[in-house]
Amino acid sequence: MTQFVTIPKIGAAGAFREKARRFLNEGVPPEEITWGGAESPRGLFDTSAEAVSTKPIRVPRSFLSMAETVVWHSDADRFARLYALLWRLKNEPHLMSDRGDATVAKLRMLEKNVHRCQQKMKAFVRFREISEPNAARRSFAAWFEPTHFTVEPTAPFFQRRFADMDWRIVTPDVSAIFVDGYLRFEEGAERPALPDDTSEGLWITYFQNIFNPARVKVQAMTSEMPRKYWKNLPEAASIPQMIAEAPARARKMAEAAPTLPPARMQKVQAGLADHNSAWTGLPEEMLQELQSCTRCPLYSSATQAVPGEGPEDAALFVVGEQPGDQEDLHGRPFVGPAGQLFDVIAQSAGLDRSRVYVTNAVKHFKFTPRGKRRIHQRPNSSEVLHCRWWLGQELDRIKPKLVIAMGSTAALALTGSGEKLLSRRGSIETTSAGLRVLVTVHPAYLLRLPDNNVRAEATEAFRGDLVRAVREVSLVAT
Repeated sequence: MTQFVTIPKIGAAGAFREKARRFLNEGVPPEEITWGGAESPRGLFDTSAEAVSTKPIRVPRSFLSMAETVVWHSDADRFARLYALLWRLKNEPHLMSDRGDATVAKLRMLEKNVHRCQQKMKAFVRFREISEPNAARRSFAAWFEPTHFTVEPTAPFFQRRFADMDWRIVTPDVSAIFVDGYLRFEEGAERPALPDDTSEGLWITYFQNIFNPARVKVQAMTSEMPRKYWKNLPEAASIPQMIAEAPARARKMAEAAPTLPPARMQKVQAGLADHNSAWTGLPEEMLQELQSCTRCPLYSSATQAVPGEGPEDAALFVVGEQPGDQEDLHGRPFVGPAGQLFDVIAQSAGLDRSRVYVTNAVKHFKFTPRGKRRIHQRPNSSEVLHCRWWLGQELDRIKPKLVIAMGSTAALALTGSGEKLLSRRGSIETTSAGLRVLVTVHPAYLLRLPDNNVRAEATEAFRGDLVRAVREVSLVAT
């Protein structure tokens, strides 16, 4: 004998939960149950199933969440599908994660449909004021025709949003009534006679003005705003005319738009902007502005910004990577181990350090704390790009004959590329701005070489690069 179960329209979620718990406790298989609403016809051999008190049953949380949504779908078989899955979950607890299961896939689709219907209800319900004169609370009413039974699960959204007024949402199946702060549900009704809304004209004018004719996609629009809802939306009456006029309006907008440069020229202009300094202040104000720089996140952990130093008329301009631990503490460039090695090699190359301007591509120390030590970290391309603003200011101010780029970071900042440094080492490159750059390694690279012979060979090559720089600008140590 098949048992017939009646699930009411109002309170369907709770009713299904209680009935399903009872049947599961009693071990009633899905094929012995006929699920339906109060209006569903019974089978010839169906008997009424009365609910009794039942003990709690443990089921996956994901099933509960899905069931709380699917019960509001209009599919006549939704309750049977849910119970059939619940029956299987007793022996297959991981079934909810099986995307290939046909029952799970079907219920997930129903769940998605209900969520979509709820979103449409939130978007397309249009209230009209029905307040009585001198009423303590304003009152509103709306007519809506949802695809599924989504009034009950969606009503709390309107309750929260319009808690300071009375309202009712009437649908053919179930109506939501909110009066004096209390929400209740009643059987559905026919469409009520709603008064005109004096503010609708303003709303329609706003809707017409935010319409973009250049981005009209009718299929996408009707997917988000199905035509079944248009008859209850006051603004929908304007849509056919706006669609018809869209091509002409789009052409008119295009003709009135400013002329834009070609894509290639935009890239060229962007590249020039990256290489130019945005600093326009006085030279004596530069140090103060540099110390307050927050163009990239490195300022937050460094002790201070480290500016370049040297004569204002220097013919040779030396660029390293960034301040090290000692430079960060002293506020001067090239005073740490790498800087001291540079001084020794420069002196042997005949380079007068006092006549050279020395600086770094990045002005703040980037590091990783390790105990009491601060371990150097190479700046990334974004940090180099942000700090090139300051490097460009120094170059514009000094106007050197030759620039030495020591290391890949300096090469990146000066030439736009830090790649293949060793193959470029010792060559002089000319940038698009006419800047002559001698590419070489950084002294820190020499300090890191473990093999003495390799280090000696690399040091001699570095010294040779400095000798060439001296020859290029005729700076001989005295």
